[in-house]
Amino acid sequence: MKRTATEPPGALSYGQVLADRRLAALLLGDMFSQIANGMIIVALPMEALRIHGTFPASLAVSLVATAPFVLATVLSLAMGLGRRRPPPRVLLLTDCVLRSLVSGTLGVLALTDALSLPLLIVGLLMGSSFRLVGSSSRRLLATGMVGAEGRLAVNGLLGSVSSGAQYIAGPVIGGLLVVTKGPGLALLFDGAAALLLLVVVATVVPRPPSAGRPAPHSEKNGDDHGAAGPVSGWRVLRANSQAARLFVVVCCFNFFYMPVEIALPLLVRGPLDADGAGLGLLWGMFGAGAFVGALGINQLRRLPVQPTLVTAIALWALCPIGLATAGDFWPAAVVFTLGGLVWAPFTPLVYTFLQSTLNEMEQQPVVTLWAAGTSLAAPAGLSLGGPLVQLLGVRPSLAVSGLLTALLVPVAGWGLLRTGRAAQDKDPVTGRAGIPSPEEARDEPGR
Repeated sequence: MKRTATEPPGALSYGQVLADRRLAALLLGDMFSQIANGMIIVALPMEALRIHGTFPASLAVSLVATAPFVLATVLSLAMGLGRRRPPPRVLLLTDCVLRSLVSGTLGVLALTDALSLPLLIVGLLMGSSFRLVGSSSRRLLATGMVGAEGRLAVNGLLGSVSSGAQYIAGPVIGGLLVVTKGPGLALLFDGAAALLLLVVVATVVPRPPSAGRPAPHSEKNGDDHGAAGPVSGWRVLRANSQAARLFVVVCCFNFFYMPVEIALPLLVRGPLDADGAGLGLLWGMFGAGAFVGALGINQLRRLPVQPTLVTAIALWALCPIGLATAGDFWPAAVVFTLGGLVWAPFTPLVYTFLQSTLNEMEQQPVVTLWAAGTSLAAPAGLSLGGPLVQLLGVRPSLAVSGLLTALLVPVAGWGLLRTGRAAQDKDPVTGRAGIPSPEEARDEPGR
């Protein structure tokens, strides 16, 4: 009997993986970092609206939201496409150092009314340059502590931490700080949280093994692509038709989502007649739904992964449409809460699906390239989202986002469920639309 993509033999529960104190400490440090991320979700657009001057408000929010992704995407693509492999621990430490210095400086400038829009954009460009490689490194370090049997649980916990901290605690605290003290204090907290994560990673994450010594939880999958040296993530991804289809779907899904981030603060301050605290509460409601959804991820391990992903896309499409038609704040909050509930399982399932097809040497280049490629949708979607909102208005832009996502559903169904049918043909015993093990996947024609 073959295993499914989300349930390897002996799959571990949340409690079992958290018994590793090093992993628990890393997740705790990450939680404070994600709280800070949630705070600046509210603080950055409100700061952009405070200092934009005569520059159009929607374009100011768009530029500030886009800036953190530009250099970060370039660096992540370069590492994923190339063969150089800096240790994930070093990349995450570098990200923490940059973030603590730049966010702290921007916070001080904001509190002293010395921050201009161009300076904010340049600071976000530079300070976030290691953002994506740091994020993918954090995932690799965390899943590497437990091995294949704990991947789904760890990816689920990372999703739970992100949901609870970045979308519940962070926006609510950030909204209150913006209203009472201004956005600068949230930026200072972001710098302090990055410094805390730096200490945690330096203390609890083991250094990479010496050359020639196998890493803990190393997975031997027969033909080791890394035996002849580092491989390009692009080369591996091209040979993996299942991952390639999913890559396209995730890129489109993220791209169609991005106008929501531009329209939301303008929706709150305009049609919904609320302030920074209202924006924080709205993101907090989204996070509450996402937290519940993330907690249930481990219960999805027995379901076929491809139909689950397509269903999540279809249900999310209803969220921007619901926001576009909401008459006042609380109906919008209910819609966004339900949106978080269906959004949360998507990323953990995607990464568990992806990692299950890779051997140990392929994990870093492919996950790094994947994060960069799918994140290209962020600056593209955000930079186009500003003009879209400026041209159509807030509510029509949200409706367009939802409709485009709905049009993605049949495309995703064709690409992902076709993969599922291929797996079913190979596995008449289980009848599940899972993916084969790495050894089996490499034996498929065309690989």
